[in-house]
Amino acid sequence: MTLFIHTRTLLLSILGFLLIFIGASQVSAQQADQTVKTIAALDVPRYLGTWYEIAKFPNWFQKKCVGNTKAVYTAKPDGNLRVLNSCKTANGETSEAEGAARQIGAKDSPRLEVRFAPEWLSFLPLVWGDYWVIDLDPQYQVAAVSDPRREYLWVLSRTPQLDPKVYDDLLLRLKQQQFDVRKLELTSQKN
Repeated sequence: MTLFIHTRTLLLSILGFLLIFIGASQVSAQQADQTVKTIAALDVPRYLGTWYEIAKFPNWFQKKCVGNTKAVYTAKPDGNLRVLNSCKTANGETSEAEGAARQIGAKDSPRLEVRFAPEWLSFLPLVWGDYWVIDLDPQYQVAAVSDPRREYLWVLSRTPQLDPKVYDDLLLRLKQQQFDVRKLELTSQKN
């Protein structure tokens, strides 16, 4: 009788382990399907220049910005990028933040990291943030940028205003990547 109880306990334990393993495998497969997908390749020289913020997920570091938010990317001699972000504040002043960006991986990688901390801190991994180009039209006129955790999202355009149809089409593609586009805040862009 004791052998029967031990065998039954062992079989139930093995069955339980298999169920947990199968469940964990399915969760991993679902998470893999939900991984943020970047564009295939980024031509950095074409990406350089001015990008206007059309919409964003709210974040703590842009709280003071009330409109006219833009980013200007320029090439640096070391192969990295200079990033100059600016916006208008509630009192009408322009706020600027200068930083740096670097590509992660190949020369055409759409995965970059950005840093706005002082350069002397650049050796610390925690001062770098993910900047993944996840959507970009072939003419390099409209882009969406995020991170692998979907915490941040920016919709960018070469012009201060974006055609509503183009914006709606982009929102559909972002929804397909499991972004909650209801969280997007439109950015006021006035002359």
